[in-house]
Amino acid sequence: MSVLLSDLQDGILTLTFNRPERANAFNLALIKALQEALRRAAAEDTVRCVVLMGNGRAFGAGQDLEEIQAAAGTSIREHLQQTYNPLILQLRHLEKPVLAAIHGACAGASLGVALACDLRIAAAGTRFVVGFNGIGLVPDSGVSLFLPLMLGLGRATWLTWKNEPFSAEQALEWGIVQKVVPPEELGAAAREIAQQLIEGPQKAFALTKRAFNRAVFAHLETILDYEAHLQEIAARDPEHLRRVQLFLERRKNA
Repeated sequence: MSVLLSDLQDGILTLTFNRPERANAFNLALIKALQEALRRAAAEDTVRCVVLMGNGRAFGAGQDLEEIQAAAGTSIREHLQQTYNPLILQLRHLEKPVLAAIHGACAGASLGVALACDLRIAAAGTRFVVGFNGIGLVPDSGVSLFLPLMLGLGRATWLTWKNEPFSAEQALEWGIVQKVVPPEELGAAAREIAQQLIEGPQKAFALTKRAFNRAVFAHLETILDYEAHLQEIAARDPEHLRRVQLFLERRKNA
C-alpha cells in the first residue's frame, strides 16, 4: 500500500497522506514520497496547484515516534537535514499554490508542513497541537518561525509550552486557517479553492510567493538548521526519552 496517494485532475494535484492506521504520522517512507511528489510537481507544467490532505481520521499526527525510538542513538540533526528541512523548503520554494486541507488532528511536524503551505482550510472539529514540548523536544519543521509570525510571540509561546489543543475556529480567528467548513465538505471546498487558484495568473502567483519568501522567510534555511541543532541537544536529554516512553505507553493502553 502506498503511503502517499497522488491524483492529478484538471491541473490540481492532490497528495493524500495514507498511513491512516498511524493517524498519518510521518515516517521516512512518507517523507521521501512527498519530497519526490513535490519535485515532480515543480517540473510538470500540467500541475498548477497542489492540495495536501490526510486519509482516515487525521491530517497528520507529526513524526512517527516508534520510528524515532527504533532509531535511538542516531543523530536527529542529520534526520532533520535529510527529511523535514528540505521538505519545508520545497513547499516554500514551489512556485505554485499549495493548499492544506486539514481535518482531525494536526500536530508536531504535520503542523509545520501545514504552516509551510500557502493557504490552509480546516474541517470543523479539527484539533491543532504544537506537540514538541510534550515529548521534551523543541519545535522543528519551521514551527519556531511560522507560529510566532502567525500568532505573535506570546500566544505561540503559550501554546507551545502548555501543549494544549486549539480548535479550527480558534485557528480561523488567529489567521492560521483561511476557512472552516463542515467535515463532509472539506474535499469539495479544497477543490473549489484550488479551481479558483488554477484559473488565476500563475506567473504573478509564483512571483508573489517569491516576494513573500524574501520579505518574510528570508532566513528560513538558517532557522531550520538551528532548529536541527537545538533538537539534537533536546533529544539527548533523558526527559525526552522518558516522555516518549510515556506517550507510547498511553497510546498502547488507549
